[in-house]
Amino acid sequence: MEDKDMRDIYSDTLCELASQNEDIIVLDADLSGANGISSFGKKFPERLINVGVAEANMVGIASGLSAGGMIPFASSFACFAARRAFDQFFISSNYAKCRVNLVGTDPGISALYNGGTHMAFEDIGLMRSVPKMIVFEPSDIVSLKALVKKAAEAPVSTYMRLHRKGTTRLYDESEKFELGKGKVLVDGSDIAIFATGFILVKEALEAAAYLEKHGISVAVIDMMTVKPLDEELVLKYAEKTGAVLTCENHQVSTGMGSAVAALLAEKMPVPLCLHGVKDQFGEVGDLEYLKQRFGFNSVKIVELAQKLLLRKKAAE
Repeated sequence: MEDKDMRDIYSDTLCELASQNEDIIVLDADLSGANGISSFGKKFPERLINVGVAEANMVGIASGLSAGGMIPFASSFACFAARRAFDQFFISSNYAKCRVNLVGTDPGISALYNGGTHMAFEDIGLMRSVPKMIVFEPSDIVSLKALVKKAAEAPVSTYMRLHRKGTTRLYDESEKFELGKGKVLVDGSDIAIFATGFILVKEALEAAAYLEKHGISVAVIDMMTVKPLDEELVLKYAEKTGAVLTCENHQVSTGMGSAVAALLAEKMPVPLCLHGVKDQFGEVGDLEYLKQRFGFNSVKIVELAQKLLLRKKAAE
């Protein structure tokens, strides 16, 4: 597999699925170029439906196609896929027990120059509130390809956050993935960092490497599925390390961190720090500026981990 942009791996995977299953169909809200699926349309023109700038209608059509036995993947920028079309996705797709794979691209700060209006910091929270469905965010091109294939087989609707541009490879292509399961990237015993997404998993790994050099043993877990949460893995590393730090490109009040916090509060209270957006709107900027602005870098993660370890020591 070539190291292409995430959006191109998404399109390539859909092409692979479509070549094997004639029920695969792709919908788009006038962003096929931006979201990388124009290449799918070239190979399967009869199976790419551009509904225009009408995201709610796109979800309604996808739900109808699902009811007719098709397997739809529908994509738009996350702000539109999650916020604008939420009611249609809730009722037409999920309440009606259809299987629609909704994809929100450019989540959080990855919207860059589109600015605060386009920065979906609340899409995980919206989708977590929908009964039964699956919410996930691949961290690299290998997990992306594998989890899109898993979504096509899922018995319920799914929502995927997709960082469109850029590429990274954290996993070997032989790695196995399951929706609802996290992956331990680095083992450790002093603190566990649960991170999700293209930006923060990499930054968490860099922070762990720095802390390791300074005598601190850090576990880094890629929480690629936020719902259902891998409760067994969270509890295992909370017990093993006694300190948990969550990192996400999302509002902490409703995201992966809040899911982890609710679980630990009920079953295993330990010193905990939730790192992400704190009741803020987004703003315009390039990726490096926005990472600095919101603390989505290894320097900030190291700082938070060190403070958390002091709390852990005080509690012992």
